[in-house]
Amino acid sequence: MSREWPTPEALLFDLDGTLVDTAPDLARATNTLRDHHGLAPLPYPTIRAQVSNGGSALVTLALGLEREHDGHDDARAFLLAAYGEAVAVESRVFPPLDRLLDAWRDAGRPWGIVTNKPRAYAAPLVEALGLEPGALLCADDLPVKKPDPAPLLEAARRLGVSPGDCWYLGDHHRDMQAARAAGMPAVAVGYGYITEDDDYRLWPADRWFETAEALTEALLPGLPKR
Repeated sequence: MSREWPTPEALLFDLDGTLVDTAPDLARATNTLRDHHGLAPLPYPTIRAQVSNGGSALVTLALGLEREHDGHDDARAFLLAAYGEAVAVESRVFPPLDRLLDAWRDAGRPWGIVTNKPRAYAAPLVEALGLEPGALLCADDLPVKKPDPAPLLEAARRLGVSPGDCWYLGDHHRDMQAARAAGMPAVAVGYGYITEDDDYRLWPADRWFETAEALTEALLPGLPKR
């Protein structure tokens, strides 16, 4: 790493679209909802671009029901129930981030996850993938969620590192807002769930990585074992 960007003491990841490719399982649940309403499945790329926006956004995509519509909450409950039955069938850590996490662990450095995903879905997913973050902050763990910085600050506290020594990596504009507000280097990734009209290089980030490979290559050389 350069003098301006030393290897961070800790890493904090957004979950969906940053650390784990969850889109295949969420796409299945979204099309299950459409099938329940007698609709044809949507193309996978269409659903993938909306995954980071959460269950309500997927309901709107699937059925055209905005949040204020009377049927929205019931449809969201149906979608989440379908997803909850199989959260890790096709979901995988983006390669080669699994190698990065192994090296990070071997170097004795902490890492964690801060997600707007509810714990009921995030915790089983993390466990099924064999991930062992030092901190896992989910949407319902605190009274606020991203872009509020509180979950990031709490994760850093649990990892025992100062916010400025911890990178927060995400695939959404709100991730960068949360990191900046927390005083953490904000790192944007371009391989996540981003719509065609959204340019991640325009987000208020400190660093940008187009691929998981580029991110891994940037961090591994500066990772001495302790």
